[in-house]
Amino acid sequence: MKLTDMKDNDGATHRKMRVGRGIGSGKGKTAGRGVKGQKSRSGVAIKGFEGGQMPLHRRLPKRGFNNIFRLSFVEVTLARIQRAIDSGKLKAGKIDEAALVESGVIRRSRDGIRLVATGELTSKIELTVTGASAGAVAAVEKAGGTVTLLTPKEEAAA
Repeated sequence: MKLTDMKDNDGATHRKMRVGRGIGSGKGKTAGRGVKGQKSRSGVAIKGFEGGQMPLHRRLPKRGFNNIFRLSFVEVTLARIQRAIDSGKLKAGKIDEAALVESGVIRRSRDGIRLVATGELTSKIELTVTGASAGAVAAVEKAGGTVTLLTPKEEAAA
């Protein structure tokens, strides 16, 4: 077999219908769009419109609440910190937001950093974070370290 002999199976492909090319084509004049009005024009998309029936997004009840003042913390696990210390990216000792960002453990600190007790910690560290779970504080103290809690950035500004 040669590259020039290759072709699709019969019926696998078909030519695109060319609309608006005369009544003999079967899709001439209005090109299958119906007649006149907004939807016969190009570039029209009536999103969510159901032909006068009450649209789905209005039939369903409103639920929940989005607090626009909610603070967004970056969660860091004990396992992630220990992995960074083991690989040499982070030095055991004093660790704060700047050190975590610089070492690449987190990308940005947003409104602060929250420590989560997932994984094991074997190094003695002094952490300065915005928040920490009770289990995370216990795990750090068990390894001989300390956790200092800061006030969140938004509250400190107010």
